[in-house]
Amino acid sequence: MSASAPAERILIIDFGSQVTQLIARRVREAGVYCEIVPYQHAATALERRAPRAVILSGGPESVTAAAAPRAPAEAFALGVPVLGICYGQQVMCAQLGGQVEPASFREFGRAFIDVAAHCALFEGVWAVGQREQVWMSHGDRVIAIPAGFQVVAATEGDPFAAIADDRRRFYGVQFHPEVAHTPHGAALLRNFVRHVAGCAGDWTMATFRRGAVAAIRERVGRGRVVCGLSGGVDSAVVAALVHEAIGHQLTCVFVDTGLLRAAEAEEVVGVFRDRFNVPLVHRDASALFLSRLAGVTDPEAKRKIIGATFIEVFEDEAGKLAGAAFLAQGTLYPDVIESVSPHGGPSRTIKSHHNVGGLPERMRLKLLEPVRELFKDEVRALGRELGLSEGIVGRHPFPGPGLAIRLPGEVTADKVAILRHADAIFIEEIRRAGLYDAIWQAFAVLLPVKTVGVMGDERTYEHVCALRAVTAVDGMTADSYPFDHAFLSQVATRVINEVRGINRVVYDVTSKPPGTIEWE
Repeated sequence: MSASAPAERILIIDFGSQVTQLIARRVREAGVYCEIVPYQHAATALERRAPRAVILSGGPESVTAAAAPRAPAEAFALGVPVLGICYGQQVMCAQLGGQVEPASFREFGRAFIDVAAHCALFEGVWAVGQREQVWMSHGDRVIAIPAGFQVVAATEGDPFAAIADDRRRFYGVQFHPEVAHTPHGAALLRNFVRHVAGCAGDWTMATFRRGAVAAIRERVGRGRVVCGLSGGVDSAVVAALVHEAIGHQLTCVFVDTGLLRAAEAEEVVGVFRDRFNVPLVHRDASALFLSRLAGVTDPEAKRKIIGATFIEVFEDEAGKLAGAAFLAQGTLYPDVIESVSPHGGPSRTIKSHHNVGGLPERMRLKLLEPVRELFKDEVRALGRELGLSEGIVGRHPFPGPGLAIRLPGEVTADKVAILRHADAIFIEEIRRAGLYDAIWQAFAVLLPVKTVGVMGDERTYEHVCALRAVTAVDGMTADSYPFDHAFLSQVATRVINEVRGINRVVYDVTSKPPGTIEWE
């Protein structure tokens, strides 16, 4: 189901770059709808989508290899603008009559380009004679450009850092404009889709909402929909959107696993049952989940047990709803992209702690995934558009298995209670300091070790609690949040004083590199 059905779209052909999704983010930030398609399926997508422009992504392969991925010839025959980025520039050159070879001087990281000539891609962004910082990541290089192209920018190590054919509106850049390390890269991509491709830039959450509501009504008709509420942003927004479209044809099932954060169950029930008047089934299955997890220490086994138990409980409750024909699910665009990655990314394994792994076929429910075209921050924007509170929309991401995966080792009721209390203090202090919205995700972890400590006149042997907080835009990359020492000292003091079972607190300053999918 295409909720928005935009008249203007950009097609990004993915050659396996770990930052392809960032290209899509930059294009959408410019108010233009775009989709990512693996290069293997690009020819069909070009025919069906009729894009206003095409972007060729970077990738890990070498264009010089015999079996190197190629762009479909149709991409260069449609008469629409084409932008090749890194590998995309190289494959464009190789296919249009230029030459590429392994570079003797590789460029990885920060570089500086000198703008040598004007082109439409640089209009209003860079002027001739400017020197600009960019981000490079390539082992091959272009050594001859196709007929019709001119060099418009170069670095010390790459004489073809940017090339242009304004007549055909074909452009190639060896650097990555989509990453933050290219300061004016977002402006270049905006210029490409708005100025070169002529897109209006009018794709907004308001237009998406209208299209999604209409699409849901058309597909569901008079059928009934069941939606699994988890307390997270995605399922909450899906529930609000579907309810706006079909009202009481929707029933939400909230399975309380006993592994949620403090007061989350009460908040979810209060918002959807009391404020939005959504039919809601609240099943407290905490005792069942804890009994199934007893004695289990392997993290992947815990995830699978939680997923299987969730299915069992959800199926039991959904089976009581007469006439349910659809399952509404909060699948996001990164999930869709990763499931069809040209290099078979790790999403299936990693997603085991996001999702329940799919419901049994015997339930015979048809999937309804109304936000599958959106990134996480776009889902938040849609939630605000729908009138959800900031407490729901702005909530930090929380994985499906909840506190169980932040508690290495066996999951017990006592350990869950200790972790929940410490986590609540951490979040409370972050909110009190006015830092919550500046942080993408923050949480506590109860480490599987104990340390000896002296508290007052007593020697203790208790757990170590680790605190983690990261900054990110959409979770694809992340850096640890730079708390000052006074803040961390305040949190540690409260945790040690108020939470029985913890006598030491540490702060994790590791970061999440590009290409990994989730930060637990």
